Amino acid sequence: MKPRHRRLLLILAGLAVLGAILALILNAFHGNLVFFFSPSEVAAGHAPKERTFRVGGVVKEGSLRREADGVTLTFVVTDTEKELVVRYQGILPDLFREGKGAVAQGRIGGDGVFAATQVLAKHDENYTPPEVAQAVDEAQKRKAIEATAKTLKQ
Repeated sequence: MKPRHRRLLLILAGLAVLGAILALILNAFHGNLVFFFSPSEVAAGHAPKERTFRVGGVVKEGSLRREADGVTLTFVVTDTEKELVVRYQGILPDLFREGKGAVAQGRIGGDGVFAATQVLAKHDENYTPPEVAQAVDEAQKRKAIEATAKTLKQ
């Protein structure tokens, strides 16, 4: 084999190895990618059924319930338009409160309840996660538009 052909073969083999490594990295990245959805988007069916995702909103006042085992909790997350029941087994963050913003990561179960594996809460008095604030703002805008449309019809 000529040196020129050997060099070309070496370059092609290097590119093939590099392509395989890149494909493995992208596959791992895609597998760990977690998207955020509001309760309205989950209710509309935009959330994945077989994958982990995050849902966020405001924890509804009076919705926090502790089950008999003492470790499992259920609460309702809302974006002021739709609500989603979340079940979490574990210890909630210290800053977790009803009426405040929270983000839960997990999957939707067959019963329509969001089974959370992780719950995140705001970190200070004035902070709301950007995704939660945006989801609440969009829901309030939709409500205002619907209310205006109803008054115009009358």
